Amino acid sequence: MTPPSKNHSLDELLGRELEDFSAQGLRRELRRIAERDGARVRIGDRTLLNFSSNDYLDLSRHPDLVEASARAAREHGAGSAASRLVCGSLEVHHQLEETIADWKRSEACLAFGSGFAAAIGTLPALVGPEDILILDKLAHACCIDAARLSGATLRIFRHNDLDQLEQHLRWADSRASTKRPRIVVVTESVFSMDGDVAPLREIVELKDRHGAWLFLDEAHAAGLFGPNRSGLAEQEGLADRVDIHLGTLGKAVGASGGFIAGSRTLVDYLIHRARSFVFSTAPAPAAAAAAKAGIECVRSPDGARRAAITWERARQLAALLPGSPTAFSAILPWIIGAEAEAIAQSTRLRDAGILAPAIRYPTVARGRARIRLTVTADHTSDDLIQLQTALRSSTQGV
Repeated sequence: MTPPSKNHSLDELLGRELEDFSAQGLRRELRRIAERDGARVRIGDRTLLNFSSNDYLDLSRHPDLVEASARAAREHGAGSAASRLVCGSLEVHHQLEETIADWKRSEACLAFGSGFAAAIGTLPALVGPEDILILDKLAHACCIDAARLSGATLRIFRHNDLDQLEQHLRWADSRASTKRPRIVVVTESVFSMDGDVAPLREIVELKDRHGAWLFLDEAHAAGLFGPNRSGLAEQEGLADRVDIHLGTLGKAVGASGGFIAGSRTLVDYLIHRARSFVFSTAPAPAAAAAAKAGIECVRSPDGARRAAITWERARQLAALLPGSPTAFSAILPWIIGAEAEAIAQSTRLRDAGILAPAIRYPTVARGRARIRLTVTADHTSDDLIQLQTALRSSTQGV
């Protein structure tokens, strides 16, 4: 039977939306990378300097991680065969969680397939329609999606605006009746697109004063902050005052996966209620073993050396950018504004041998498109000079 004419085909409808993306400068593409070696990638027949990686300590190709991954694959196979609650909870997963808990100085830890899965499983498990989530406006998409999925009442405070955060906390207090709602403040420690840091001590004091919990995303702080490089909470001496630690294993740690660290009670509860944990096949043994080795590298003297190099490169990069911004992290955005111009600048940099993709809506707000530049321990001073030359060339006449 021929469908009614008003029912357009899937491809026709989606094709129109893709045309709209193109018209707005929002069309994406996957870059097929043939080879990656530290700060360099080969795309087609060209080798480019990569200033877009989150592998801040250059650990993803470290021999210890590679060997740990290969050994786990040989011993356990390529996959985990089932969810953790069925028969997929392998020794290597427990070893990883024990390593993370010790690193984060937490009672316990639960590993997930990704940081996104950790967030999307945890927040809806902890809060529901009778509760309140208060998020920084620039919180990561995984936290925003998890907040929406939870069904809790949402309040957003302007980025790092402590006054508005306190206003929301006071409002949340006033909602208490016969049953006090659970109140959770959600923020990143290092913000993934702006590279700045949260006023963590003040946030902790506010949430304690109002009886709220703090859900802290340390994805871009781990590896660079603190004596053991576990994050900003450790550096500020606040790790034991953060209720829920969210982390990723795919950035400075050099592997893949995510985790929630906190009390033993929290982790035991999530084992029952975090749907992205309960209903997912366990992470591949090779990934878990590589992550454990990565954390051990992060905590080692070599990890300290790599972190020091990364910070030095971040300061050098900041000096090259317009206005010489302060390097709060390994992320330094070059804010351009218009989506089309950001794409054009990214193309100019690529022509000059630099991989630095344009970041556009919805990753950042409309009119705030940028080139998000990152540095790693594998970058050299000469690499920064090459970037400086490319930046000067790309901005001539702009």
